[in-house]
Amino acid sequence: MFPMTPIAAALALLLCSSAFAAPTSVDNTPRSLLAQAKGLPAEFEEHFFDVPLAVRVELDQQPLGEAMIVLSRDDRVTLLDFTDTSESRFGAGEREIWADILKPGVALGACTGQCPEQMLAVHYNLENSLLSIVTENAERDSEAKRYFDQPEGGSSGLMVRNQLNLNGGQDQDLGGRFGLEASGSLGNWSQTFNMQLARLGGPDDKTYHAVHELFTQRELEGSFFRLGYFTPNSEGLTRQPRSFGTSPDTAVGVMYGSSDSLAIDSPKPSVYPVYVTANRQASVEIYREGLLINTQSVPAGLQTLDTRPLPGGIYEVEVRLIEDGQITSTTQELIYKPSNWRNHDDRWRYNLFAGQESKLLSNWDQQSSGDATAGASINYLLHPRVILGLSARQVREKLQYGSSIDWTLGNSTSVYANLYQTEDHGTGADLQGLYNYGSGSLVISHNRSWLDTTNTYETLPDGTRVRQRNVFTGQTSNSSLALNHRISRKNSLSARVSHSEGNVEGVGMDLGWTQRTQLFGSDANWRLSLFDRPGSYSSGDARNRGVDLSINMALGGPGQQISGSIGSRTAREGGRDNNASLGYRKDLQDHVLQSVSVTALTDTYGVGLSSLANFRTDVINGDGFIQRSSFNNKFTGGVNLDSTLVVGAQRMALTSQHQGRGAGMIVDVESDIDGIALRADDLSGGSAALRPGRNFIPLTAYKNSSVSFDFEGNHVPAASIEPSRTRYHLNKGGVEYRKLRVMKTLTVLGRLLDPQGRPLKGHHVINHASRGVSEVDGFFSMEMNAGSPTLEVRYADQLLCQFRLDTDKHRSENNVLMIGDLRCSPDTLADATHNAETAG
Repeated sequence: MFPMTPIAAALALLLCSSAFAAPTSVDNTPRSLLAQAKGLPAEFEEHFFDVPLAVRVELDQQPLGEAMIVLSRDDRVTLLDFTDTSESRFGAGEREIWADILKPGVALGACTGQCPEQMLAVHYNLENSLLSIVTENAERDSEAKRYFDQPEGGSSGLMVRNQLNLNGGQDQDLGGRFGLEASGSLGNWSQTFNMQLARLGGPDDKTYHAVHELFTQRELEGSFFRLGYFTPNSEGLTRQPRSFGTSPDTAVGVMYGSSDSLAIDSPKPSVYPVYVTANRQASVEIYREGLLINTQSVPAGLQTLDTRPLPGGIYEVEVRLIEDGQITSTTQELIYKPSNWRNHDDRWRYNLFAGQESKLLSNWDQQSSGDATAGASINYLLHPRVILGLSARQVREKLQYGSSIDWTLGNSTSVYANLYQTEDHGTGADLQGLYNYGSGSLVISHNRSWLDTTNTYETLPDGTRVRQRNVFTGQTSNSSLALNHRISRKNSLSARVSHSEGNVEGVGMDLGWTQRTQLFGSDANWRLSLFDRPGSYSSGDARNRGVDLSINMALGGPGQQISGSIGSRTAREGGRDNNASLGYRKDLQDHVLQSVSVTALTDTYGVGLSSLANFRTDVINGDGFIQRSSFNNKFTGGVNLDSTLVVGAQRMALTSQHQGRGAGMIVDVESDIDGIALRADDLSGGSAALRPGRNFIPLTAYKNSSVSFDFEGNHVPAASIEPSRTRYHLNKGGVEYRKLRVMKTLTVLGRLLDPQGRPLKGHHVINHASRGVSEVDGFFSMEMNAGSPTLEVRYADQLLCQFRLDTDKHRSENNVLMIGDLRCSPDTLADATHNAETAG
């Protein structure tokens, strides 16, 4: 920050008042700085040139920000820094571009030769302290660009995400999945590779493997072109019509469609929640197209699954509920996480593919190969509130048709529906409706789908692993009506009625009441649940009726909770099962473990235990759970691990950061301060913590933006970060490299004199950490690298003198070094170790 001197402030007032008295000029040619300064009194002119001035900066007649600049008599302007950008209509990335152009200094007037960013002219107006920049875009439509520009020359890099999901128990064979997803960039083409290893467990102890994607893709404005080996799904669509029966297998061919296929996964939950009703402590496995994508631990009762970790889009998943090592329920659910689309000038979204069904390194016998396959899917924006969809595909010589409608009836009501048909399977339908009425919401759902539980297994009481008894192959339907109503600020009511046919038969009802209150001086949540659900294998095929009362209470310290419940339900043999539980959870800070929880429960059969932990290191993150069944005293557990390898600019890093935003940057941090903590903020969204050593920052692909670096927390050390900001522009899969230096600094106060002892004004005093500009009287202040106490003085791009300071010979107070007078003479250039000479 460069504050104005009192005389400079008076100068500004004088200029403002003189503007009213000045005669109107008929000459439209911008006047030089010397011509504009002619009318100034002699005592003010020296406070106009070569000193920091506060000005407003405009770009194409739009405010860019307020800044401190230095004007020179040869009609050049040098930007010191932007001081206030609150009224700027431009983003931080655009302002960063112009800061980089103006800081080295530019000539006023018309631009000649190589003009950056299509710049035409730069002008300074003395009367209103305005620096104006005009570009070729001055009179063009200021509407935001619809498409990102491709990086000049493209980009390069490789990011490989490794995921491991395991689930098993004492009498349950280990099952799980290992997935490898690679994203790379070569020039303006992006490459994708996806390989999966899976073991289903049970009598089928075979390890399955397959490559699902191996293709290259080129992004165009509004569309993409893909060539290679891929799964011909409906990428690029905003609303994907569902199909009925078998999903398309991998094929070798080409695909062309809308560029919305590059949707980035977000941690947002599904619009329509996914429910499971566990009779006992259980775990849930979520499968997409036969692949395990997530596993979760759930307590007894009606529960909603955490859908935030699941990929974005609209697609179907299979949810398996596992109680005491046995699969007691299998359902088909819809994940609804669409992207926004409201541009009525671009009403079409489309996807076309053609090729030959094929399999690569795959031992899945059910996967077809050799048949021709083709298909098309479209979305049409009929109205900003109505989106229509249609699809037709040929898969395994069977024709699949699908249609959809997404209709926002009003600000509070929306409907999403599908109708689809497949040869030799039948006709299916899906309906999701949501109504918000202020104090609550009403959700209606109905679906008919195809379910095949042939490859699911259960564990008998003697430990034998056999195919599930209630194997079901055919059409299933489920209808439900759910109500969530807020009675008061602390009380809410929920109710759900459902009817199922097919794998599960009957009507289910759940009623819950929740209250927030204070208990022993801590926040607490009470919940009372009443339920009557269809029978299943875990309830002896008798209806599961019961009641449950639970409490969740915060303890004294932050991040600590205790929970408990008591209730009754239908036992495995059809009788009553009275139960109770007690649990504890703690969130940890600055620890490998992010959170831990343990729950003890008792019921008719005995005592059970459950524990859950979330963890993160620099190279891996994940979660795991262990359960001990009260029914057979057997242990089961599961673990999810995630790690990413990134390669770029001849550097390599292993990180626990997820690269879901498409690109990334490897950052090495060197610091002479122990235990320093930094943060990196991507101006396109997102942030990451940095430590000394090697780090990885996820970045947004295709955006021409920048990353700023700062210290973590409110207690900022006396240090500087070099560089404090860096730009990037990468394709999907691109990786760049940067090195940061964190240096201890001292604030230096001094005065700059010439050999005759006269003050030197407007001279730039430069150090590794920062730079300053001397005032009219020669005084300057700046930050200096404590480990390299050197200063160099420049004027008009000419090096005049340089000094090496002996910090022990100068007075220091509160980390401020007072160095007195510095005499600048050419002889200091001959000896870089010249000590500062003090005068007076």
